[in-house]
Amino acid sequence: MSSSLVAFVDDDASVGRARTRLLRSTEHRVLTYASATGFLDSGIAGAPDGVILDIHWGGMSGLEPLSQLRQSGHSLPVLIITAHDDAQTRTAAAHAGCTAYLRRPLNVKTFLAEVAAATKGAA
Repeated sequence: MSSSLVAFVDDDASVGRARTRLLRSTEHRVLTYASATGFLDSGIAGAPDGVILDIHWGGMSGLEPLSQLRQSGHSLPVLIITAHDDAQTRTAAAHAGCTAYLRRPLNVKTFLAEVAAATKGAA
C-alpha cells in the first residue's frame, strides 16, 4: 500500500469527502481543497506526490491550475476528472501535461490504479 500525499481539488464537498475516504482507505494521505485558488494559494502546490483536479467548477477551470503548475516548473503528476468530456478538453488536458484523464462516473478500480501509478515511488 501507498503512503503518498495526494491533493484532491473539487468544489463539490460531498465528492471531496467521498474521494478522500476512498483514497485514505488505500492508505494515501489526502489534502482536500474546495477550489483551485485555495490549492494554489496554500503554498504546498509542489509538496504533494500527485494532484487530482476536477475540470469544471465555479471560477477557475481544472486546466488553469494544471497550466499554472507546469509554468511554475512543477512536474508532479496531475490527474484530471470530468463529467463533461469532449475531444477539445481531452486535447487541452494532454497539451497542458495531465498524467491521466478520467471521466465520470469513475470506475473505482481504474481511479485507484491511476492514482497508484501516478504516485508510484512516492514516500
